[in-house]
Amino acid sequence: MPEPTPILITGGTVIDGTGAPPRPDTAVRLEGDRIVAVGPEAAALAEGVEATVIDATGYTVMPGLIDAHVHCTFDDVQSNDELFFHRDHTLAALIAARNLQKLLLAGVTGFCDPDTLFSMGPSLRDAVDAGVVEGPRMATGVQALVTAVGGTAGRLIPDTGVVGYAQVVSTVDEMIQTTRRHIKHGADWIKIHATGSIPRHQGELLAWKPEELRAVCETAHELETPVMAHARSAGSTQACAEAGVDLVLHASFMDDAALEAVIDAGAALMPTFTFLANLADYGHLVGAGAGMQDVFRGEIEATAKMMAKAHEAGVKLLCGSESGFALTPYGHWHAREMEVLVESVGLSPIEAISCATANGATALRMEGEVGTLMPGMAADVLVVDGDPSTDVTVLGDRTNLRHVISRGLPVDVTRPWPTRRPIPGEKVANWAAQILTSDLVWPGV
Repeated sequence: MPEPTPILITGGTVIDGTGAPPRPDTAVRLEGDRIVAVGPEAAALAEGVEATVIDATGYTVMPGLIDAHVHCTFDDVQSNDELFFHRDHTLAALIAARNLQKLLLAGVTGFCDPDTLFSMGPSLRDAVDAGVVEGPRMATGVQALVTAVGGTAGRLIPDTGVVGYAQVVSTVDEMIQTTRRHIKHGADWIKIHATGSIPRHQGELLAWKPEELRAVCETAHELETPVMAHARSAGSTQACAEAGVDLVLHASFMDDAALEAVIDAGAALMPTFTFLANLADYGHLVGAGAGMQDVFRGEIEATAKMMAKAHEAGVKLLCGSESGFALTPYGHWHAREMEVLVESVGLSPIEAISCATANGATALRMEGEVGTLMPGMAADVLVVDGDPSTDVTVLGDRTNLRHVISRGLPVDVTRPWPTRRPIPGEKVANWAAQILTSDLVWPGV
């Protein structure tokens, strides 16, 4: 990879990601993959030294976004059937590499992928780090550990073995062995799918025993690897926190007991409202049923109240978009979580920005290295047309991104948006959009 030319950004209003108020007319100097100065000393360091100068007068300068929940190998999938049974190993990797460009063009300079198709996460991450593939900084799991209940995919998940992003584990010994194997193959995180959908039961149920959750957490922690868990109920959030899970995803319908367990454990939370919000607000545009929209809107409302209490109690909140599904396509919704945190949880825009920058360093396992505009931090920087400190929605429009700098290197944000043609067999081919009953042919007969 080329050695970055020093960059001096002048005249902009700096939001540093720490929660501090914006600083107008503040210079930022980057050398290689590091921020070396912020403020008057940044301009002083540039005297007599060749550097690329970016005039950010009238713009906002801030850290790159860190999306802590992206499924970069899913490719905007429309169904689990399509995801599990219509994907080729090699094509999935090539397409994932292509889609990473969309994240950069949307201002995402770091992301975490909890679980990946065909265990490809560590290889993709290493390819990005080596400069083989262009993409943001990446942390990754290998596959989600699920019990035979099958997570949210139900009976599409086999009773044993591997399918798609899921590894089925049935005994404590198997859970320990699989955790060790994932870490051996390069996992930054171990992902547990703690809850699952059960036929004829509303909502998701905890599908793990406490001793099973503890076995995974203790094994991972012994190997200095953190654990995250998908948990969509109050009881599952509490059980995961008590077992030692470091980052709880969703934490839907969390109650006071679950929050107390999270606080006691020092765990972080990532509500991942974006998927729910998109379905609730815009699902009608893509054919989603009104019933589903109401269900997800209710989940946001119930969960947001407790996320506000968690924030007040000092629990770290992370932003995740769950990009990779048809409702959350790559490059379009990475800033939406901040919008929901402001509108539904009650955070200020500056607080929400910290959730998407400084707090996101936890997901990258790079705390103290990325996520803020401070000397010594990594050189991931955005120059934005607009004021996110008063309106975070400006970050959701990538046309407002005047400059994206990743690892100290400018990203060409003027390039055409990555597109491609359909690949034979990748989509589910339905015979019909509805059932051809005789009533449709002969109404009233």
